[in-house]
Amino acid sequence: MEDQGVIKGRVVLIDPGSVGLRLSALVLIRAGAHSPDWLAKFERAVRALPEIVGAYRTSGDLDYVLRVWVADMKDYDRFYQQLIKRVPLGDVSASFVMEEIKDTTALPL
Repeated sequence: MEDQGVIKGRVVLIDPGSVGLRLSALVLIRAGAHSPDWLAKFERAVRALPEIVGAYRTSGDLDYVLRVWVADMKDYDRFYQQLIKRVPLGDVSASFVMEEIKDTTALPL
């Protein structure tokens, strides 16, 4: 499967709390613009911020959803300030994870 490109890589899964990451957030974003330049700037910002572990362009009312891990609320605010310095956003809100019910990388094969 590796030779065929089905297996993209191997990883070690680390418990976030054991390395000081105790707050997970889903950051909900409406774009500040819909131009190629804005999109390139947004993609650079997403790739540059290590707190972002997942980034998804979505259909519906929201344009993007980010999965973010930070230490605490103060650390989230620091992350937020870094994000908005890098790219203008139309609207940003966050939902903080109170309980993780399921989080897997396994595909339903």
